[in-house]
Amino acid sequence: MRNQMKEKKIRKFTSKMQASVLLVFCVVIVIFVVLIGRLIYLTNKDGDRYAKRVLSQQTYVSNVVPFKRGDIIDRKGTVLARSEKVYNLVLDPKQILEKVKVEEEEVQKYKEPTIQALVECFGANREEIIDLLNEKKEKRYYILQKELSYEKVDSYNEYVNKLKEDKDGVGNNIKGIWFEEEYVRRYPLNTVASDIIGFTSKGNVGNWGIEEYYNEELNGSNGREYGYFDSQLKLERTVKPAKNGNTIVSTIDANVQDMIEKEIKKYNKDVGSKNTAVLVMNPQNGEILAMASNPSYDLNNPRDLDKFYSKSEIADMNEEEKLKLLNEIWRNFTISDAYEPGSTFKPFTMAGSFEEAVLNGSETYYCDGHEEVLGVTINCSKRTGHGQITLEEAMMFSCNDALMQIAKKAGKNTFSKYQEIFGFGKKTGIDLPGETTGLIFSKEKLNPIELATSSFGQGEAVTMVQMASAFSSLINGGSYYQPHVVKQIQNESGAIVNNIEGTLVKETISKKTSDILKEYMYQTVENGTAKGAQVSGYEIGGKTGTAETIPRGNDKYLVSFLGFAPVENPTMVIYVIVEEPNVEFQADSSIATKMASRIMEKILPFLNIYPTKEKSEEDNNVESHENVVEEETTEE
Repeated sequence: MRNQMKEKKIRKFTSKMQASVLLVFCVVIVIFVVLIGRLIYLTNKDGDRYAKRVLSQQTYVSNVVPFKRGDIIDRKGTVLARSEKVYNLVLDPKQILEKVKVEEEEVQKYKEPTIQALVECFGANREEIIDLLNEKKEKRYYILQKELSYEKVDSYNEYVNKLKEDKDGVGNNIKGIWFEEEYVRRYPLNTVASDIIGFTSKGNVGNWGIEEYYNEELNGSNGREYGYFDSQLKLERTVKPAKNGNTIVSTIDANVQDMIEKEIKKYNKDVGSKNTAVLVMNPQNGEILAMASNPSYDLNNPRDLDKFYSKSEIADMNEEEKLKLLNEIWRNFTISDAYEPGSTFKPFTMAGSFEEAVLNGSETYYCDGHEEVLGVTINCSKRTGHGQITLEEAMMFSCNDALMQIAKKAGKNTFSKYQEIFGFGKKTGIDLPGETTGLIFSKEKLNPIELATSSFGQGEAVTMVQMASAFSSLINGGSYYQPHVVKQIQNESGAIVNNIEGTLVKETISKKTSDILKEYMYQTVENGTAKGAQVSGYEIGGKTGTAETIPRGNDKYLVSFLGFAPVENPTMVIYVIVEEPNVEFQADSSIATKMASRIMEKILPFLNIYPTKEKSEEDNNVESHENVVEEETTEE
């Protein structure tokens, strides 16, 4: 058979091959042994040098260097809010419990001196510290105490340095204690200007007021501390400093603010009300000098409800209910709440009519105590009627009847036009969060009845800051300035970053109209419904308001006074509101005028406004209930 299968040759693992593999294996073992030996030799001889070389090439990032949030100060430099540096006491339990060789014996050399330092310098409990160290023995970072003062830390450093100077040098054995810097927000005046300033929460986040509105300006940026080991294993540090926040210079006068808050507190302690609010501003540039309402709260402890509710009441609240109540406390009534102004609105009705030549000042009106509008009877403030009165007397004695006649003659187009011009129904743009727009009738919905009641400030809702800003233009010659609470921003060195001067938004009326209205309102204080606002020696102008609250017919009222001084060249506007005072007869505007008088008597000298006429012997600040004219209630 020609096709034969070829036998496969099977190669055997011969003795010669086994010898070759064994030789290679032995050579590898020898090389490995030599390398290990060399490594041991180098470690014993030059280990430190090589370790230093390796460590010198390694970097690490240490703690963040916190920025300091900028201060908030009043117009004269009084600090309203500041960030103070404090220190957290940090322990390194692992280092404290570290064992080191002392005379060939490993001992915890740092434990006892460090514990003693904690006890003596920081009032720590020895047993608690021992338990803590045992529990956290592998930890390198544990905060023992927070917000220590510089004085406390400095006292500790003196303690350690003194021990280091002793013969036994025990101070050198205090290890594992260091301090972490941070800033906490403080409010030196506690409750003063709480509505304006606001407060901060964790992470330097502003809440309400200037703290929130100017949060970005107040905040800076954190720095960082970088460290590395040099060739000698010495720790070298490089610090990128933090950029601190800017300082906010407010328009507020802390003295004036404090005075109006004390007056509000006194009134609510002696009499009480649903709400009492006061706003003071400069009509020549829109600067808010003071604003407050009740209740005020402690800026250093803004979430404390103990001042307002009993412990049992608080215990019954859930978190949602607590937050709702806190927001009610924190809100700024002067910008966030709308109400019907009452007769303080009458100057605006007259102003628009003067500007459109509906009025010339020579008009007289007959008041019979009411007006009939589409079959609805709308009463005057004096139900028996004022009789024949001049335009000036209509302002002085707050005649609803005359104002309704004026508004009817002017028409809804003119009335609506000047509501827009004076800024009602929209935000003023004040530099505070939480401003509301109020609520007014559109021209389309300004029907005869709505026009009649709106003419004397009923049926439409405004805010205090809207009224004060618009009123400022009435008495300064017609210039409407945007209201604001900050006048300057400075960097940490005091250099001016931004000067915030009065922003002229528009011209509302002519100087001629302004002069007429100032005279009318001066006579209102001298001889009309606002006599209670007189301050001896001063020429004061203003208008009272008494608005019946909703629902009608409940005998509850909001009384107010909106005034200015001096009459010739006004530099102060004051607006006082008392909502539902705790008195039997609430429709009494003298409640507001008397409060305004008491406040002005105190604050005018602080505002560099001085008497311009001889003081009267008559005490004009005492006004009996019988001398007060009941105002602007409506019955439909």
